[in-house]
Amino acid sequence: MCGIVGYIGHRDAAGLLLNGLRRLEYRGYDSAGIAVLNGGLKMFKQKGSVDELRRSLHDAGNPLNGATIGIGHTRWATHGDPSDRNAHPHVSSDGRIALIHNGIIENYPAIKKELISKGVHFSSDTDSEVLVHLIESIWSDNPGMALEAAVRSALYHVEGAYGLCVISEREPDSIVVARKGSPLVIGIGEGEYYIASDAAPIVEHTKKVVYLADGEMAVVTRNDGFAIKTIENIAREKHVSELEFELAEIEKGGFEHFMLKEIFEQPKVLQDVMRGRVRLDEGQVRLGGIEDYLDRLKLSSRVIICACGTSWHAGLIGEYLIEEFARIPVEVDYASEFRYRNPVITRDDVVIVISQSGETADTLAALRLAREKGALVMGICNVVGSTIARETLCGIYTHAGPEVGVASTKAFTAQVTVLYLLALTLGKGRTMSRNELKLYLKELNGIPEKVERILKQNDLILEIAKNYKDAGNFLYLGRGYNFPVALEGALKLKEISYIHAEGYPAAEMKHGPIALIDQDMPVIFIATRDNSYAKVLSNIEEVRSRKGKVIAIANHGDDEIGRLADHVIYIPPASAPVTPLLSVIPLQLLSYHIATLRGCNVDRPRNLAKSVTVE
Repeated sequence: MCGIVGYIGHRDAAGLLLNGLRRLEYRGYDSAGIAVLNGGLKMFKQKGSVDELRRSLHDAGNPLNGATIGIGHTRWATHGDPSDRNAHPHVSSDGRIALIHNGIIENYPAIKKELISKGVHFSSDTDSEVLVHLIESIWSDNPGMALEAAVRSALYHVEGAYGLCVISEREPDSIVVARKGSPLVIGIGEGEYYIASDAAPIVEHTKKVVYLADGEMAVVTRNDGFAIKTIENIAREKHVSELEFELAEIEKGGFEHFMLKEIFEQPKVLQDVMRGRVRLDEGQVRLGGIEDYLDRLKLSSRVIICACGTSWHAGLIGEYLIEEFARIPVEVDYASEFRYRNPVITRDDVVIVISQSGETADTLAALRLAREKGALVMGICNVVGSTIARETLCGIYTHAGPEVGVASTKAFTAQVTVLYLLALTLGKGRTMSRNELKLYLKELNGIPEKVERILKQNDLILEIAKNYKDAGNFLYLGRGYNFPVALEGALKLKEISYIHAEGYPAAEMKHGPIALIDQDMPVIFIATRDNSYAKVLSNIEEVRSRKGKVIAIANHGDDEIGRLADHVIYIPPASAPVTPLLSVIPLQLLSYHIATLRGCNVDRPRNLAKSVTVE
């Protein structure tokens, strides 16, 4: 699971590939490598970051310069440890074919065993290496075969997921690419073509792209452009899409880290989510992506939300919202567990899948199972043209813009906002009047300004973080709408600071976690003034009596919290359904500052990848 780049054209490939890998490094970053064709196949790869690869190439005298065709890769280890030998590209035994691969080849042990019996020597521990040797073996047995046909034949033997690029000395003016379960996009320039896992490396060169679908291959050539076929060799005509974001959106814009930039972008993101959809004067919500299926959505007997990680937490908030506003029963499932428990799904159900990238493998598996069972499957994702966007019957884009930081921030608040609008849409005419809808929309419309006010406390949150950067454990507690926020806050701290943290419903503390509390345990309470406020105060007292350190997220003007807590971060008052959009902001900033104070790489935390395209 990793990042892929490819280039064929008239410019220096190595420089373009290195720059593309840098833009993809958030997807996977334990090793990196490049292979080019320039009077033969040349390769350079090593453990470490793209910058380290760049420095090594420079120190070696830039041996890859001069080529105008090549492929590059950043790796997130699945099979084999991060090392030079396991880095991509992988090369055939004769040194004439190079391959890069995303995904997992599930039956690689059987293929590897057969190839070893034929005398093939393997130089890595990866599943990916079997592919290049399999292609070589097929090509050796069929010397007149084209590279495309050899790759296609190899893929007939493969079980699993792949996004791959192959180049060979024997066909020095073409790149063969294929996709099943791992995204690939082709960028169309002026006499040049780009290949990548997502559009980030492409947007600075061209906005014209074609997205490969599962089961499709392409041969990209210098003179003839590209031709797309299915794995079964059936020609496909593809629509050329226009990228909707600008290069500046994937630059840091003066911020030290992408994560901090994306936290501070949230007021604008929330406005973008609502733009064109919220009509305050009319008391209307227009969600064009679901209009044709709105009646079926409203008549559904049950909504099932499937997601992973941060998107799962947004889904939990969606459960509260849809049940409160529309009175439709909702279940929230981990997508990674959904299809393995033989779920009961009927044609009266609506299954909502949520994913920032739109490519999350577990979520796609849940989507496909629900579709097979006849449910109406709806997607919520951020990336236009992603697999979830293409494979769902209807859906809503979050319009959060590119999110480069591995730890999701603005995508979470965008997803929650979309779910809020969806819940209001389902509830209108069912449980609420137009006047009630107007009031809810008016409050939502004021949230971006309230988020701006919270962000102005950044320096205060930094000072609080200094007190807890060396803590070994954290406990996050919230009730109602703020329980999923507690889970999300704990996840953010784990992801980027490597401090163990757990989120719980505040009332559950006394059913086990209270045993952990002592003078070294920071406990974060989300204690906004809602119908469980008094009970949360009692929970705070229970922590204080055991000498735990209390950090509270509370509403402005709450003097009682100031008396009880060691530290308080105040947020503006709001009704319970929109409070998560406010209460999560201080938790994002607190995690960010604790991580930076500990010297962690917040944009590229260890062992994590942005788009999880393997199960």
